[in-house]
Amino acid sequence: MSVIRPATVEDVPAILRMIHDLAVYEKEPDAVRNTPEMLTEVLFGDNPRVYATMAENAAGEVQGFALWFLNYSTWEGVHGIYLEDLYVTPESRGEGHGKALLEHLAATAVERGYARVEWSVLDWNEPSINFYRNLGANAMDGWSTFRLTGEALQRFGTRTPADARA
Repeated sequence: MSVIRPATVEDVPAILRMIHDLAVYEKEPDAVRNTPEMLTEVLFGDNPRVYATMAENAAGEVQGFALWFLNYSTWEGVHGIYLEDLYVTPESRGEGHGKALLEHLAATAVERGYARVEWSVLDWNEPSINFYRNLGANAMDGWSTFRLTGEALQRFGTRTPADARA
């Protein structure tokens, strides 16, 4: 049985630990730069725009989390939920925690009149892909994810109007 609840400030260390575990699973063990202070600010600061939902077992032990924020569909004219991270600890996979987290996000979207819940998954992550398909989710064929980051972001983001015309 999975108990789903909103994250609290006390969950920040567990969330950050699971973010690191997810980075290891996704073969990017050194990529996490997030800190407890940064995570606390985005989740619980004056104007939070990122949300976390926790999954616990019946004993109250954290088994996973979903970190999400709102996106917007220009075609539908309403918000949606973008699921940034969904993680369930390896020892508790198969117990329904991931499904319960996604059901909670879907129910949130339905209750609030949002058009969708969407996320990205690495193309080699077959267990997750199969899990999502079994829930009724569809891959967005014909779409590719692009990301501007690091040095390329700095270079492009600091161009002057004169540079842009060149």
